[in-house]
Amino acid sequence: MTGNSQRRGATRKPGSKKGPTGGTGGKGRQALEGRGPTPKAEERPYHVAAKRKLAHEKLAATSGGRVSGPTRRTGAPTGRVPGAGAPRSASRGAAGTRGGKGVSATHEIVSGRNSVVEALRAGIPVTTVYIATRIEADDRTREILQAVVGRGYPLLEVSKPELDRLTDGSVHQGVAIQVPPYEYRDTDDLLDAAAASGRPPLIVALDGVTDPRNLGAVLRSSGAFGVHGVVVPERRSAGVTAAAWKVSAGAAARVPVARVTNLVRALQAYREAGCYIVGLDGGGDTPIGDLPYAGDPLVLVVGSEGKGLSRLVRENCDAIASIPISAAMESLNAGVAAGIALYEVARQRSVSAAQA
Repeated sequence: MTGNSQRRGATRKPGSKKGPTGGTGGKGRQALEGRGPTPKAEERPYHVAAKRKLAHEKLAATSGGRVSGPTRRTGAPTGRVPGAGAPRSASRGAAGTRGGKGVSATHEIVSGRNSVVEALRAGIPVTTVYIATRIEADDRTREILQAVVGRGYPLLEVSKPELDRLTDGSVHQGVAIQVPPYEYRDTDDLLDAAAASGRPPLIVALDGVTDPRNLGAVLRSSGAFGVHGVVVPERRSAGVTAAAWKVSAGAAARVPVARVTNLVRALQAYREAGCYIVGLDGGGDTPIGDLPYAGDPLVLVVGSEGKGLSRLVRENCDAIASIPISAAMESLNAGVAAGIALYEVARQRSVSAAQA
């Protein structure tokens, strides 16, 4: 560096002067002040306690103010879930849906007022309750809010688009709950349930039924006609997912479901336990009106709509019954066929009981 060079940055601009700068005049005083005490949890709109208080207020408004104060949640519900058995892996308990919405490996979304009410009545553990904003109140929503307040379930009030997304676009009627994956029973549990009821065992087994809506319809008919449980295979078969919950109208909470690795072996085990095995198939040689073994311990096997009963399952049936239909109709879906057959079983058992 030469002696004539000056350090860059040390040059003072013309007209500038160095001296003390003026103060803010108090303009920054507000930024230095505290925000005061932290609001209570019930006063913070985003907090669970505030949402629970809001649910309590809504319930009080719809029930004429005859509601006790909200209960603080002290722990998660315990005990076995109706329709549940030995815990399975999360991947088995919950199958995926379109875009992964409405269900995951760790939870299921059950939507619809009837389905939610039945699940709450059955004591299904609930992790979150979703209520649409400005929902129209009726007896079912009041019962839902009563359960939320009494059991301390977390409540989230969400918009309709958000609820549509959570339920994968299904008809949710403004309510949905998040529940753990369905836990399946063992096949012996269904016989135990029959023994406890004092009636001959009545079990429905599904062979190749892959549509969860058909499974839901079978569960609904099973709940209506006193079935002690439903058996489904692990592979190539529908499981108890959110779609099945919805169609069953809550019957999935009352009718236990057993999942087996091999349906044929399960049927053979039921035969050894004293049950008769009757298959439903369009090519059966026995009309449904003459359904055999209706008053005895019975396992009714329903095949898929397209393929019917598989060969090995058919070979292990004691009888094959058919439902006469019009020639213009090729077949009935599994849900309808099961409902017709179960009605016939219930009718025959009622007649036998009246004659006894």
